[in-house]
Amino acid sequence: MSFKSDGCVIAWWSGGITSAVACRLAIDKYPNVRIVYIHINSHHSDTLRFKADCENWYGREIEQYQAVKYKDQIEVVSKRKYINGPTGAPCTKVLKKDVRELVEAKLDWSNQVYGFEFEKTQVNRAIRWQEQWRYTNSLFPLIENKLNKNECAGIVQSSGIEIPTMYKLGYNNNNCIGCVKGGAGYWNKIRVDFPEVFKNMAETERKVNATCLKDKNGKIYLDELDPNAGSKSDFVMGECGIFCQVEFAHIMSPGTKKVMDGEASIYDKF
Repeated sequence: MSFKSDGCVIAWWSGGITSAVACRLAIDKYPNVRIVYIHINSHHSDTLRFKADCENWYGREIEQYQAVKYKDQIEVVSKRKYINGPTGAPCTKVLKKDVRELVEAKLDWSNQVYGFEFEKTQVNRAIRWQEQWRYTNSLFPLIENKLNKNECAGIVQSSGIEIPTMYKLGYNNNNCIGCVKGGAGYWNKIRVDFPEVFKNMAETERKVNATCLKDKNGKIYLDELDPNAGSKSDFVMGECGIFCQVEFAHIMSPGTKKVMDGEASIYDKF
């Protein structure tokens, strides 16, 4: 899709490093960009720190919206008595999609910016997104600039911003803590890092007689999950080499020059 100049550009900020860089690139390229964040109470509290840091980086506010009826995915599961299935997870619809549609109805916009990264599955996802949601006139700055998640981490750190806590803990995204679409390895990691979230979802599963995990034999309740099941996520490490430092220096904070001159390391915190 191409840029249209007959309204604002909605840049969706999700709390993750890829959307953060996509929004910054959008500000640099397009006029009248409005950055929008859909908050969910189960996001890590550090997300709001990251949001404030990004607002300083952007030099503008990130507009925040939230569903009114439900505060998080566990409340959706409790009241809807359904977790996920072939048609998807209802929490995605009521906590994100419905709110997104309200924002679309409220603003006079022409295009939308999404943080799909330059990686095969994400590029394919962006193609499917364009086909399914053609009306959004979507723009994908990371794919356009051939930036992957690790490079985005490097750009964020080089701008003097600490990456969100969830990445440091080893998660691939800064989404809801206790995502119903996570696999066995993910939930075993939640069991260790956020035991109360694991306990709440396990109890909720029993109450609604539904599960986040399933296998060929049927439901797998979290309170019966083998602690060694599943694979672990990889840490997201900053990967911002000379190319990124030169090519994207214009979007980085003033302190970046010290990093480029060798006075500081973007990997110090690791």
